[in-house]
Amino acid sequence: MSQEVVIVGGGVVGSSAAYFILRSDPSTRVTVLERDLTYVRASSALSLAGIRQQFSTPVAVQMSLFGLDFLRAMPELLDVEGSSPTADFHENGYLFLAGEKGVDVIKENWALQTSLGADIALLDRNGLRDRFQWLNVDDLEFGSFGISGEGWFDGYGVLQALKKKAQALGARYVHSEVTGLSRAGRRVSGVKTSSGQEYACSMLVNAAGPWARNIAGMLDIDLPVYARRRSVFNVSSPAVLERAPLLIDPTGVWFRPEGNGYLCGIAPTPENDHDDLPLDEVDHALFDDIVWPTLAARVPQFEALRVESSWSGYYEYNVFDHNAIIGFHPDVENCVFANGFSGHGMQHGPATGRAVSELVLNGRFETLDLAPLGWPRVLSNNPIVEKNVV
Repeated sequence: MSQEVVIVGGGVVGSSAAYFILRSDPSTRVTVLERDLTYVRASSALSLAGIRQQFSTPVAVQMSLFGLDFLRAMPELLDVEGSSPTADFHENGYLFLAGEKGVDVIKENWALQTSLGADIALLDRNGLRDRFQWLNVDDLEFGSFGISGEGWFDGYGVLQALKKKAQALGARYVHSEVTGLSRAGRRVSGVKTSSGQEYACSMLVNAAGPWARNIAGMLDIDLPVYARRRSVFNVSSPAVLERAPLLIDPTGVWFRPEGNGYLCGIAPTPENDHDDLPLDEVDHALFDDIVWPTLAARVPQFEALRVESSWSGYYEYNVFDHNAIIGFHPDVENCVFANGFSGHGMQHGPATGRAVSELVLNGRFETLDLAPLGWPRVLSNNPIVEKNVV
C-alpha cells in the first residue's frame, strides 16, 4: 500500500522534499499544503538566494556542496517536457573579511572548508588589496574568498522549477492553511485545513518555514524557530567594482551586485531582533545609521549611494543554535521536521529534500548523514556552534 505523505509548506524545502520523494518512489501520494501559492511573502521568494561553502561545520559545507551540484544539474534534473530550467547562477564568490580579532576563526574555517573540497582562497591584507583594488583593507588582516562554487542564483526560479517538476511527478499542491492535526498516540493521522478538509497521512513533513513553530505546537512540541524580519536595500551608485563578490564585513554588513546596482543589509542586533515584525515595513534607520556608513568606509566609492527600493523577508530563525533541525522528534514517530535554517534554506534545500525523502521512505539517512542536525542536540541542550552566521 502506497504512503500518504502530507508536506506542510511548499517553499524550496517542501518542494525539494516532494521532488525527491516522488523521484525515489513514484507510488507515494504526496500532498503539499501551502498557505499562499503566490509566494508573495514566502521566504523562498524573498530570499537573496546565495550559496556558499564557507561555513564552520562539516555538515553545512557538505549540504552546500550538494546544493551546488544540484543547481548545476538543474536543466537535466528538473526538465519537464523539454523545458530545461536554469538557476541563473552568478558565480562571483563570497568574501568574508576579518580584522585582528577574527584571524584565528577565519583560518580555522578555511582549513575545514578546503579539507572537504571547497575552493576557497585565504588572502592576507596584500592579497585582498591586489584582488579587490576598490576595497579599503587598512583595518583588515585576512579574507576568505570563494574562487568557484559560490555566489547567488534565481531563488524564485529554482522554487518554481522544483514545484513544476514535483507536480509533473505527481505531487498535488493545495492552497490551504493548516488549522489542526489529528493525533493518535505517537502518530499523526490527519491534517485539518482552513478549507474545512482533512487530509489523511501516513507521514507528515513540517516544512512550514517561519510558521513551523505553529505546526509543531499542534503536536505539543516546542520548536525553537521564530520568524525574524530581515530588511534588504536595493541601491544605486556610480561605483565601478569589477566582478564584486558577496562581501561580508566584520561588522556583519554585507553587499552584492544586482543588475546595475547593489543589494545590501545587515542582521539586526540581538536586542532589536524581535519576532513576527510586519513584512510591509522596512527598517530604514538601519540603513542610514549602520549600513551606509559601514559600506562607505569599506568601499570608498560607496560614499554616493541612493536607495531605489527595499523589502523585508522572514528568516525562520532557530534561536537555539542558528542551525536547521532535521529529523524525527521522539514524541511523534511519523513527523519529519525540516525547520530553522536561519537564512540558509535556499542553498540547503536540495540536500534537505533528499534527506527528508530518505527518512520518509526508509526511516534513515542513506547518503549524507544529517544526524548532527537532529532533535537530540536540542533536547540535550548541546548546540552546534556555527561561526559564519550571515
